[in-house]
Amino acid sequence: MAESSIRHHIENQILHVELQTPKRSSEDIEKDLRTFEEKYRKVMEAGWIVCITDNPMGLLSYGAMETIDILGLPVHPEQLVVHLNTFHPKKEFDEILDAVKAAGGKYLLAVSGDGNQRLHRLEPAEVGIEATTVTSVEILKYIDREYPGKFTTGVAFNPYEPQDHELEKMNRKVDAGARFIITQPIIGRDERLEGLKPFGLPVILDAWMSKKLHLLSECVGHEIPEGTPYDPIENLKELHRNYPDYGLYLAILGFKTQYPVLQEIWK
Repeated sequence: MAESSIRHHIENQILHVELQTPKRSSEDIEKDLRTFEEKYRKVMEAGWIVCITDNPMGLLSYGAMETIDILGLPVHPEQLVVHLNTFHPKKEFDEILDAVKAAGGKYLLAVSGDGNQRLHRLEPAEVGIEATTVTSVEILKYIDREYPGKFTTGVAFNPYEPQDHELEKMNRKVDAGARFIITQPIIGRDERLEGLKPFGLPVILDAWMSKKLHLLSECVGHEIPEGTPYDPIENLKELHRNYPDYGLYLAILGFKTQYPVLQEIWK
């Protein structure tokens, strides 16, 4: 399964929209499930791609396929990307892959993930690989070995890490089977994206859609003062102007105020 479909998404300005499943600690699970369903259906109806996170920030949440199953939601293979990280028991990890496969899902995003002391991290021996720890590279190798040809798997790129190290990691990810790249949030223009060109893979830029720019402080590695002016829609437009050959991934999208105007972005 080649990366040509991902390129098709980019060439046709098909947005990738991040959705988070309800947390296990939800105080009103029925309400949270309804909210997820409404967002999921809106993205699908727009013809865009739903990207479902996997225990973001180490917060135990309902699984992507588990939530889809509970709600009886339709799965359109070209419109779903399931995130998968290393913080799962082996049995659960395989069950997630099997569920995506059974539903006809094609696209995965392999990430090392954020853990906590309650979450089991896959051990190298569990995935039949000699390594110190299991990272996205080991996930890629495992998927390629156990599910050959079944998935198109992408990986993350962080321009805020030291680039020699980050690009060396990207080399290993590509060698292990990565077929597309999704970045950490990009604001305006970032020359470090040039480092991805030699890999020749489709690149999708994370467009931070929250007005609270200071929440990115930890991600970018320096303090962003609370209240720093930031217009997410203008940044989205600027990213589209600056990087017309890259896709766009919308994180923390406001469905009440931002979703209705997205169709106008390209006009």
